[in-house]
Amino acid sequence: MNRKARRSSRRSALNRRAGQSLSMASEALQVLREYLRPAASRARTYSDRFLGPLGSVISPLGFAVLGTTVLLWILGAVFGWQEAVLGAFMATVLLLAAVGFILGRNDFSVQLDLHRTRVAVGDRAVGALQVTNKASRSAAPVMMELPVGHGATAFRIPRLATAQEHEELFTIPTQRRQVLNVGPVRSVRQDPFAILRRQVKWTETYELFIHPKTTGLDGSSAGFIRDLEGMPTSDLSNSDVSFHALRDYQPGDDRRHIHWKSTARTGQLMVRQFEETRRSHLALSLSTNLEEYSEAHAEEDFELAVSVAASIGQQAVAEQRKLAILTQEGPVRTDSGRMMMDGLTRIEASPVLRENLVDVVRHTADTVPGASVVFFLTGTRTSAKALRAAWMHVPAGVRAIAIRCESGIEPTRSNIGELTVLSLGKLDELGLMLRKAVA
Repeated sequence: MNRKARRSSRRSALNRRAGQSLSMASEALQVLREYLRPAASRARTYSDRFLGPLGSVISPLGFAVLGTTVLLWILGAVFGWQEAVLGAFMATVLLLAAVGFILGRNDFSVQLDLHRTRVAVGDRAVGALQVTNKASRSAAPVMMELPVGHGATAFRIPRLATAQEHEELFTIPTQRRQVLNVGPVRSVRQDPFAILRRQVKWTETYELFIHPKTTGLDGSSAGFIRDLEGMPTSDLSNSDVSFHALRDYQPGDDRRHIHWKSTARTGQLMVRQFEETRRSHLALSLSTNLEEYSEAHAEEDFELAVSVAASIGQQAVAEQRKLAILTQEGPVRTDSGRMMMDGLTRIEASPVLRENLVDVVRHTADTVPGASVVFFLTGTRTSAKALRAAWMHVPAGVRAIAIRCESGIEPTRSNIGELTVLSLGKLDELGLMLRKAVA
């Protein structure tokens, strides 16, 4: 028993010493890291300053060839290997030849012209690239690159005489809603082995907005906003445009509203009572939580919801109605139709959001207290319970319409209390469904 006890105490002592050693080692590493942090920061600064330009010219293959050349020269000089010397000489010749391909200077006038910087999904986005040689001598053929989003398009510019102009037309695909960065246009010189690469920027970067697809709500849907706002209100006001009734005068009432004929007939001061009227103010609560859209094609259903929001927003702007659009990311600027479409183009959905439709509607009700109509835009995975919970945040007397989007489903209409629920499968069906909602 004593031997076992001694072994146990010895093991415990070793464990304590090991723990102390590890603690001391971690503290030493922490102190060393703090001590070396300024030096590492300076080294990173110098690296970005001096090696950054080299990295833009020398490709990864070029760095490999350069390192191999230096290593072969060292091996040949130290060990006298003729093979290493020969290899180093050939690699050096290759590097010098690559340098010759990137030397030279061009004097171009480059213009990037986008016919339209805002197009809708499916429309043609056409542009032109114009290159003019401003030098006093002819310019050799050069390659021009035009970055578009995450990709790039290359144009080969032929030999240009002095003041000669060359134009290239291009088309940008617009299959999906997004904001594309177009440019800057850059001329590229590189050797045939892609060891060295020299780029010169000639233009700025432009933004191409590919707006969501929309559908017109005119024709059979004309005036749907006016129909939606036509809900009666029991709020009374002392000053408005809708006459309601007469009542006895009370101290503080505006004397301009005294009805003198009734006053003369009754012998008591009588004043006009008005019904409070509301100017149409639409509020759209758009959920960007992909968990509320169908699991099979959530991205496609979300794009349908964005298109619905854009279509309703365009109609509201056309009728000069006040408009507010809110998502989990915050409000979308609706000062003009252009700002609204740009804001909806920048919206992105996320599958990991904590907030759902109920949170967006609650935030909408707090932000837009004077709304006359509130739209819920979400997917078919939003349950009736969640829709009812969202509707509970809408103030009394405000019309609420929920639009659940899923591509391909049959359009339906139902009610949850006073909440009208529309299920939409195609954007073209929006006008008809809205007319059914106000019927």
